[in-house]
Amino acid sequence: MFAFRALGRSARRWCVAVGIALVLPACAELPKDVQRPVSTSLASPAGTPLAALVQQRRTAAGARSESGFLLLDGPPAAYGSRLALAEGAQKTLDLQYYAIHADASTDRLLQAVRDAAQRGVRVRILLDDFHSTGRNALVMRLAFVPSIEMRMFNPLAGARGSSLGRLFNALDDASRIQQRMHNKLFIADNVLGVTGGRNLGDAYFGNGQAGNFVDLDVLAAGPVVQDLSRSFDAYWNNERAYPVQSLVTREELEAIRNETRAEPKTQENDSEPRPPNAAPAIERRARAWDQKPMDLTSATFVWAPAAVLVDKPAKIPADVPRGSPGNEKAPGLVVTQQGRRPSSAATRGGSSLTAAADTAADGETVVEGLLQLIGQAKSELLIISPYFVPGQDMKQAFAAALARGVRIRVLTNSLASNDAPVAHVGYARHREELLSMGVGLYEMRSEQAGLGSAFGSAGGSEPGESRSMLHSKALVMDGRLLVVGSMNLDLRSQLQNTEIALLIRSDELCRVASGQIEIAMRDGAWHVERGDNGLVWRAPQNSGLKDSATEPDASVGLRLLLKLFGPFAPDRLL
Repeated sequence: MFAFRALGRSARRWCVAVGIALVLPACAELPKDVQRPVSTSLASPAGTPLAALVQQRRTAAGARSESGFLLLDGPPAAYGSRLALAEGAQKTLDLQYYAIHADASTDRLLQAVRDAAQRGVRVRILLDDFHSTGRNALVMRLAFVPSIEMRMFNPLAGARGSSLGRLFNALDDASRIQQRMHNKLFIADNVLGVTGGRNLGDAYFGNGQAGNFVDLDVLAAGPVVQDLSRSFDAYWNNERAYPVQSLVTREELEAIRNETRAEPKTQENDSEPRPPNAAPAIERRARAWDQKPMDLTSATFVWAPAAVLVDKPAKIPADVPRGSPGNEKAPGLVVTQQGRRPSSAATRGGSSLTAAADTAADGETVVEGLLQLIGQAKSELLIISPYFVPGQDMKQAFAAALARGVRIRVLTNSLASNDAPVAHVGYARHREELLSMGVGLYEMRSEQAGLGSAFGSAGGSEPGESRSMLHSKALVMDGRLLVVGSMNLDLRSQLQNTEIALLIRSDELCRVASGQIEIAMRDGAWHVERGDNGLVWRAPQNSGLKDSATEPDASVGLRLLLKLFGPFAPDRLL
């Protein structure tokens, strides 16, 4: 079985691939004896314009903590911050992503990255290899630009013309291919960086043709960024990272480019049909190029103690003999806490963060670290997880917290708003049990109308033009600790994908995030409850909608398909 979630929108093609694989053997292999020159992040960010800017902002704020944070709660801020980092970098740019789509928004952003390389900035791009086929493979052409290095993490063997061919070749290595690098980082000069749940592409920046993701990032400043960079270096120098040149030639990419140019322009990135009133490609390109970089000189950072949680690359098995250089013996969790350093040990709130970091360190992965934190909650947990598939240990953590009097509310996708409906199966089968335990469940509406300002608008489309899909990953504990990262609360993030998260000890940021989550739950989500005859979906306030006794906004066909398919889909693969 292969990445059910990633292939949710292409289930029929996946079935065809499996059928072919039953009668034909896989053949392609990954290259051997690949050269991976070791490189690391900028040793000292001091002396760069961005470093001076961060120091100026900290001094102006009179902050005691050394690291600052700004929530990026909408497409303009998310896009503008990345543009500003690309345009402001003078020494290094490091990008690490699960997916980079070849579309209008990314073209504009990556042009700024190319411009940085042209002025002498060293650029490193680390991309998970699962989605780099067809048009999206064209992103790999960056590897042939001077001053840009690009590596693909945990690659699939085979030609990149189509996803089916690569999946067919990977059927004899299903366990490794199921595990993906899900981390997201965009770091400039080792002093400013963005992390969170957002990939790079139109749908993540409010410019999608069929739907847009509601997402959340954090712009981090100061020493905590050096911890993010160390995480990047660990993945970049790992034997699972293959230089693009070892996997594909410039000529092969040019052939793909010529093929995609000849394709009909109605479908640019995937198999989703374009809505009749969606903006054409040329209009979406113009909209992306109209975006302006964020004015970092006026950015209002919240200065606070923080810790970085990141899975080790070895969570994904390498296709090399055990014991090779850099091949760790076992997966594990790396926890780096700024407040523990002598320079900031006296920071206000640092001791409580130290306790949280120590607690998280008891887990072996990012998600397990968060479950350890949940075990310390005293009053309230607010959770956003677009793909919410709780395993037994997660339910036990919830049950223990509820028994202590902790109020738990979870915002996740509804069936209609889920971009991978098959993932909804793993959530739905646990829904009644969670409600019986006392967990509050909220499912986001798929229509943009009614979302209001919850984590920013989903994008630049008019209401009804495209659907909204929740993609934010966040946790607020006791109004004091905010966690933002790439992880979902599901078994895939817990056991298979690598993830990264920021723990920030800040009452102020918790107030902001909690307020936005409350708005999303009240105005943009269905409240699921147990009724006399089964589940009831209570309509959002002031929406004008009626309560529903079935999955709202989802077709009968989709509900039936998932009901039939559900019993055969293991939670750990959803």
